[in-house]
Amino acid sequence: MSEESVPSAPTAYPARLEVDYTVDRNRVTTLFRLVLVIPIAIVYGVLTAGATTTTYEETGKTMTTTSGGIVAGLFLATLLMILFRQRYPRWWFDFARELTRFATRIGAYFVLLTDEYPSTVDEQKVHLDIDYPTVERDLNRWLPLVKWFLAIPHYIVLFFLSVGAFFVVIFAWFAVLFTGHYPRGLFDFVVGVGRWGLRVNAYAFLLVTDQYPPFSLD
Repeated sequence: MSEESVPSAPTAYPARLEVDYTVDRNRVTTLFRLVLVIPIAIVYGVLTAGATTTTYEETGKTMTTTSGGIVAGLFLATLLMILFRQRYPRWWFDFARELTRFATRIGAYFVLLTDEYPSTVDEQKVHLDIDYPTVERDLNRWLPLVKWFLAIPHYIVLFFLSVGAFFVVIFAWFAVLFTGHYPRGLFDFVVGVGRWGLRVNAYAFLLVTDQYPPFSLD
């Protein structure tokens, strides 16, 4: 076969997720997982929550304003920087990536993909990577305005996949309690749903790529 006829390898999507599969699972922490995850979920909630301010006018009228929180702020600031300056500050990207990694570790622990309590620093068994874009080369400055709209088909599919994953996790919870194992097929499906969601988030909200997410769990 000539060199010209050899197909090139597909380029990896700029956002990737893998979770190490462990055969033997901890039945005790699985039983109380819904309770054990609460402290670290509170930490994440405090970190990302918006602020609500209530003021009272002289007429006695109450005025309440609510900010969107750090996630919404990062999205809007990044959109404006790409739109008007064609820049994506590296420290903004690094923070958004680490915040996404932290949230994914919490999610993986909650849906029983890992028994390790989520770390605020270490990667553990959840391997998430997002490529830093060169804005002028990789990103269209106008596309961030409509990416959230273009991703609507993915939201619809992810809704149904998430419903399916919900019941899969319940089944896996019983499987771990009775057998000490998380069935590999169910594990791969839940990871796949998380991977799909990550790609959509990277495209529509983190704004790190213009490559439309594939409709795939792989």
